[in-house]
Amino acid sequence: MSKFKRYNAVASEFDNIADFLIIYIEEAHASDGWRFEYNVQIASHKSLDDRRKAAMILAEKNPVCPIVVDNIANTANIQYGGYFERLYIIKDGVIAYEGGRGPEFYNLDEVHQWLASYRGSTDKHC
Repeated sequence: MSKFKRYNAVASEFDNIADFLIIYIEEAHASDGWRFEYNVQIASHKSLDDRRKAAMILAEKNPVCPIVVDNIANTANIQYGGYFERLYIIKDGVIAYEGGRGPEFYNLDEVHQWLASYRGSTDKHC
């Protein structure tokens, strides 16, 4: 299963206890920079409109959650160290889980385990 399909599966499974969001950051493998041969051809973003257009390509994959775009100064990417993909769980305004930097340490199984444990602890209080 691709990472994106797995992300959608986790987001769908836990949508009753968590809000999911994708923040589209700068293109990791831009076609005018360091790129993969068979990757989607997206040039480095020169404007916010470029970034929005790139995010629309991702939106065509039908994520089960909203997609927002980081500003062109890459504030969210810098603040959260997202290079190039990263998973976070934020609970009550505090980072409760910070995944490793992707793609090597992007671990949806850890997110799934955290959310399952959290759901289990809230079920006991109902």
